[in-house]
Amino acid sequence: MIQLYEGGAYLVHGSELVPEREAARVEQLTGKAPDKDEARKGTIAYSILQAHNTSGSMEHLKIKFDAMASHDITFVGIIQTAKASGMETFPLPYVLTNCHNSLCAVGGTINEDDHVFGLSAAKKYGGIFVPPHIAVIHQYMREKMAGCGKMIIGSDSHTRYGALGTMAVGEGGGELVKQLLRDTYDVAYPGVVAVYLTGKPSPAVGPHDIAIAIVGAVFKNGYVKNKVMEFVGPGVASMNTDYRNSVDVMTTETTCLSSVWRTDDDTKAYLTQHGRPQDYKELNPADVAYYDGVIYVDLSKIKPMIAMPMHPSNAFTIDELNANLADILHETEESINGRMSNPDLHYSLMDKVVDGKFHVQQGVIAGCAGGNYGNVMAVAHILKKASCGDGVFTLDVYPSSQPVYMDLVRKGAVADLLAAGAIFKTAFCGPCFGAGDTPANNAFSIRHTTRNFPNREGSKPGSGQFSAVALMDARSIAATAANGGVLTSAEGYMDDYTEQPYDYDNSSYASRVYQGFGQADDEAALVYGPNIKDWPDMEALADNILVKVCSKIMDPVTTTDELIPSGETSSYRSNPLGLAEFTLSRRDPEYVGRAKAVDAAERARIAGQCPASVDKELKDVFAKLKETFADADMAATEIGSMIYCVKPGDGSAREQAASCQRVLGGLANICREYATKRYRSNVINWGMLPFQMKDEPSFEVGDYIYIPNVKAALDGDMEDIKAYVVGEELQKISLYIADMTDSEKEIVKAGSLINFNRNRQKEN
Repeated sequence: MIQLYEGGAYLVHGSELVPEREAARVEQLTGKAPDKDEARKGTIAYSILQAHNTSGSMEHLKIKFDAMASHDITFVGIIQTAKASGMETFPLPYVLTNCHNSLCAVGGTINEDDHVFGLSAAKKYGGIFVPPHIAVIHQYMREKMAGCGKMIIGSDSHTRYGALGTMAVGEGGGELVKQLLRDTYDVAYPGVVAVYLTGKPSPAVGPHDIAIAIVGAVFKNGYVKNKVMEFVGPGVASMNTDYRNSVDVMTTETTCLSSVWRTDDDTKAYLTQHGRPQDYKELNPADVAYYDGVIYVDLSKIKPMIAMPMHPSNAFTIDELNANLADILHETEESINGRMSNPDLHYSLMDKVVDGKFHVQQGVIAGCAGGNYGNVMAVAHILKKASCGDGVFTLDVYPSSQPVYMDLVRKGAVADLLAAGAIFKTAFCGPCFGAGDTPANNAFSIRHTTRNFPNREGSKPGSGQFSAVALMDARSIAATAANGGVLTSAEGYMDDYTEQPYDYDNSSYASRVYQGFGQADDEAALVYGPNIKDWPDMEALADNILVKVCSKIMDPVTTTDELIPSGETSSYRSNPLGLAEFTLSRRDPEYVGRAKAVDAAERARIAGQCPASVDKELKDVFAKLKETFADADMAATEIGSMIYCVKPGDGSAREQAASCQRVLGGLANICREYATKRYRSNVINWGMLPFQMKDEPSFEVGDYIYIPNVKAALDGDMEDIKAYVVGEELQKISLYIADMTDSEKEIVKAGSLINFNRNRQKEN
């Protein structure tokens, strides 16, 4: 089904794969010995990166993007940051969608205030504003902005438009701020891995089945981590572009940097249908292209899949799950309960097996992955003249945009779904991150959405409420619905199906979307709601720092959802201090109190008071330090909090996973490795030190760690940074920091990207 190559490979004539160890075959096929360095330039990714690079060096890229996108739980903070940094206008097309905080009031605040702010910002700075329920962020970008050979950056981790020939990158808000300030996205040239597709999917297999199978094969081994996935091979042509889009968006779950697909006549037809024929051009690898790895996928062998809680890589075929219910469900139960921070809470799956069949309680098809035209039409086919039943099982369907909604109505699909008992809603991302359709306590939900991380469906373990999500393709969700909630593969339900062609209608966009790019009005006022707050001041890095361990998480991976929960907390995303109250709340509920106590000591120090007057431990800590470091001075040492995680940052691009730590006085993260580049970038852009350590951590929550001469360490090789755990004796530990650009070092020294940009303004 899926094979991972060991080592690199050459792709010859776009169809012949030659492992690097058999490079002599390349000469047999082409009559010319391969030049590996030259063949690296033959990938689609290389040509696109080269066209957008401003550094003059393809080893150290400085990228300027063609467009940007943010939604309504990120754009307020980004605009506030850019404004504080001196931005006067949007220098490139910036799309502000309102697909996350679309509900009127969640979490005690009025989300519409953020939408009003966004429209006022689009008018003032020259942006594109997409009102609530009109489109989810990525569908709008597919329909209106993506094109062959372009690059787009978005403040959402699922910013992926590779099926349209666009290399798109999901990053934290700081990286978008840099583009607004006419700076660059700086990254080392990434490895490029071919995803070689052959064969054709069976009618019962949908895009989520293919995506889950790929994620299951590559996530745990890091095969494509921070690399570009380039989809090539004859199997690409077996899928239409709408289908490809639904596969492509899930590449985020592999932890790759970006993705891109070869383009063809179907890509051209898609762009032409959406009124943009000029955005098409044929993209194919060169006659000889070298890839750093190959994921070989025989599409004809993919079966309907399920990703069990609590990660998209926990992949099984549905047949395999149903044949081994007791073992797989027991193992999943153990994994879930092993991560519970509430010892009184227990989640069960075995009780959902009745007469040997696994019963689920909810189905959801939504967003940029599930809500596309082709997926919903397939669901309507399966449920035509069927019924979801009158039991506990429910099915909710969300289209990805109003144009998709309109055509589903015209084709009769919506009527068929309603008649079957499904609930049809509007374009909204909520079910994907816990702001809509939260299942009942101890319930099990199957979803064609992007993620199934802990608590991402909206459950609240701190309040004794927990549910879980598995990912499945819309087709198998529909088959399950037709069987009243009994987990069912779509095999046998799609054999007679032929998809009606999609008819795109732009009228809803023409009527409601504000197109303001290039029309900035400096006299226009920003409209602030009472929950929209400026970023608090953040101090510059001192020469010597003392950090207190305020959380230590030894899970194999810590997601951004655990660092700062999604769901109802999203309504506080425009209020930095308000949101910070939720930091680690579902994983380590005591963290916020610990961090605040440390920050109070630092506030006292800044005010000229003795920090020990606030935190009595500090007197003993500095007494111990002075035994070794005679110049250890409480008044001159910056004091802050720190978290340790084995591997933090898998998941969302949300910068608040880092900024919430920072506004509570965070100075550093220490980890074995960072799960994603984007989380590490967020740590840096918020002025925190991105430490790593090779040894197992000997310190515990409550311990202090002294790091002298830290600014000098930043200017050194950063390979062995001496730090000292303060106890009855000082225990030396070795930290290191992976490569940072000169700008990143200066951002950390300045204390944040905001401070860094303000300093530049003063210098100019």
